[in-house]
This record gives sequence, structure tokens and C-alpha cells, in this order.
Amino acid sequence: MQYKRILLKLSGESLMGEKQYGMDEKRLQAYAAQIRDAAVKGIEIGIVIGGGNIFRGLSGTDKGFDRVKGDQMGMLATVINSLALSSYLTAVGQRNRVFTAVRMEPVGELYSKWKAIEAMQQGEIAIIAGGTGNPFFTTDTASALRGIEIEADAMFKGTRVDGVYTADPEKDATATKFRTITFDEIYQRGLKVMDLTATTLCKENNLPIVVFNMDEYGNLNRVLDGDEVGTLVHL
Repeated sequence: MQYKRILLKLSGESLMGEKQYGMDEKRLQAYAAQIRDAAVKGIEIGIVIGGGNIFRGLSGTDKGFDRVKGDQMGMLATVINSLALSSYLTAVGQRNRVFTAVRMEPVGELYSKWKAIEAMQQGEIAIIAGGTGNPFFTTDTASALRGIEIEADAMFKGTRVDGVYTADPEKDATATKFRTITFDEIYQRGLKVMDLTATTLCKENNLPIVVFNMDEYGNLNRVLDGDEVGTLVHL
């Protein structure tokens, strides 16, 4: 499949690298270089980053936080991560623009589909922060929503795992990897690729998902070049 425009979903946890909390500068640098190399090929890229390396709203409720306030804290964590990636992209010579789901100038521009598409068409990376701007929605769901809005050809879900398996490969040594899998099969097997809201949004709007290991340097561009990396989730 040829990709003209993609939505890249990065996990906040991956930004920790070898650390227990926060951000690993080497990991940010590696991500920025790979994203720049993809942009040089003419691929238009929108990015959504999670906030789990700083604060996760749902786990905060277990510790006494109000759910809505906890989710808002999680949204702010995604903004911090987005600013960090923006800084590293600028350092490697890649133009980019940070958009936020809630008004937060001068931290970032208020997100709109049209402004994000315009930025991408001008060769900028559109980093879309703040989740959906609403509580009770994950950044996976925000990624699905933004991917559909910006008319991406696919969502690229960069994780620590190199695709979708029959079971969790970190817990089950017998787990086998799928090269491709349908949305319906994911439901039937009860696989946790993303939360159900995000998966259903992608299915209903025919947005394919490519699940791959972003932490292995060069994988993003291997997928874009058509190499058999990761797993394609499709209708």
C-alpha cells in the first residue's frame, strides 16, 4: 500500500526509553530523525502522543483523583510530550507545528482539521496534542479520530511490540504474530490492539492500522517502503 498521509500514534511510555519516568532524550532524538526521514520522502504526517510517561488519568482515579480532572491532567501530559518532540524535530531540521485540542495559545494553536491539513501540505509535521479535549477518551481514540479527520491513509501505531500477536508475546512465549488481520477477527479473538472505541472508529471509517515497533530504529521508514514490518489491521 502506498501512503501519502499518515497519522502516527506514539505511546508516552515509549518516550521513557530506559528511564522509569519522564523522557529519554536519546529516544526523542531517534524518533525525530525517523520522522524527518519519512517527511523527506514526501509523506504528510500527523502525530498524536500519549501521556503515560507523565500521568495517566485512569490510574489517577485509583489514587483518589476525580476522573475528569485526572483525564485533564493526562491531556496536559500529552501537550508536554508534544512540545518535547516538536523541539527535537526542530533540532533535526524538520518544520512542525503543535496543535492543542483545547485553547492554549501561545503553547500551541487551537486544533482544526483544516489548519492541520494545511500545515502538512506545506511540509510541516502536525503534532496534535491534548487528546480529544474531552474526558473518558483515550489517546488511542484521539488518534483514530484525528486520523479520520485529517483524511489519513492509515494510522501507524508505534509501540514496543512488533505487531499483533495471538496473545501478549511478553507473557506468552508461544504467541504467534499476524502479518495481516481484520477488525472483526480482533473482536472475535478479544485482542487488545487499542481500546474498543478507537478500534470501532477505525473500522467504521475504514482507517487501516499498522502496528509496528517504533523503538527499533528505521522501522517507520521500512513500513513506508513496503517492507513486511509489523501487522496491518484492515476491514
